[in-house]
Amino acid sequence: MDHTTIPLTEAGGRPDGDGTGGGRRPRVMVLFGGRSGEHPISCATAGGVLRAIDRDRYDVVAVGITRSGQWVLADDDPECWAIRDGRLPEVQDTATRVLLPQGTTEREVQVVRDGQLASPLGTVDVVFPLLHGPFGEDGTLQGLLELADVRYVGSGVLASAVGMDKHMMKLVLAGSGLRVGPSRVLPAGSTPDAAAFDALVADLGLPLFVKPARAGSSLGISRVDDPADLPAAVAAAREHDPKVIVEAALVGREIECGVLGGRAGAPARASLPGEILVTDARHAFYDFEAKYLDEAGVTLACPADLAPDVVARVQDVAVRAFEAVGCEGLARVDVFVTADDEVVVNEINTMPGFTPYSMYPRMWEVTGVDYATLVDELVGLALERPTGLR
Repeated sequence: MDHTTIPLTEAGGRPDGDGTGGGRRPRVMVLFGGRSGEHPISCATAGGVLRAIDRDRYDVVAVGITRSGQWVLADDDPECWAIRDGRLPEVQDTATRVLLPQGTTEREVQVVRDGQLASPLGTVDVVFPLLHGPFGEDGTLQGLLELADVRYVGSGVLASAVGMDKHMMKLVLAGSGLRVGPSRVLPAGSTPDAAAFDALVADLGLPLFVKPARAGSSLGISRVDDPADLPAAVAAAREHDPKVIVEAALVGREIECGVLGGRAGAPARASLPGEILVTDARHAFYDFEAKYLDEAGVTLACPADLAPDVVARVQDVAVRAFEAVGCEGLARVDVFVTADDEVVVNEINTMPGFTPYSMYPRMWEVTGVDYATLVDELVGLALERPTGLR
């Protein structure tokens, strides 16, 4: 099946009955920051979206969530949220707090300054939640928005939670007939002894990759070539998540594919795949520094140099993974293509990195959808779908 030929709606396409209650422009809350270790990456992503979103088509309000969880009105100048000279952006607390509607009968977003209600922001038609990691990408924020009866970009509660937890994600994907790599889970509270570590090595081989089960941006991930390094790797992962997953190394090319939800019940669409090539020997894998701070040490090939039949297979697997998890809006599916052209799913990201230089928008760019159109399409998809159970 060709997953790339379903067209976008004309002009970014807000559908009829877009939930705005009339002819006014939809108001979009760009929401970013958050409590996870991926806070600065979320801010950088927001900068890209704030730069690209059509201010003539949408009223835009920027809201940041501090590391301790306060929702604050933020500067909507994209330059405030760029990564510059290795400096990572951060949402600072202010005296201006933002409160969502308190149920389905209230529509206005309130502003509190110095403990006093100020002029409300009015109705927010769509939240664009650009948070990565726990307390943002994992279903918690999505549940809050569902309670407030506010539309939002991206996957719902269950798909977000499954996509965030690498253990549950693998179970769902494997249960849907997709191939995933071998792994074992160290539950929260477990204390592996020497025999348990030996069993992991005997079972999965070397090298191993030790990861927080619910984190992204390669935070807390270690490659283990020596069994003696396993305890330290588990401890490093548990700095980000008490639940740890240990994966066998997969030999193959690291390929990614973007997926967009379909309009009006149409199938999801897949981008042309891209490939990650780590070229600097200082990086044993595609780690946090390689992703965000050492662009010269990594080549992101878009589109990936793959045979047409392999491209079609990657796209098919990406859409099947999207549907298996129950995703909406967008996702990036990361796979390995082995020497015999088998496609093995590594993970699915329900809110992938979204700066103009991130792989997800770059893959759509070479597929024929530029960054600004991609932002517009995601808002349109969110406006199209109903609130509540669906």
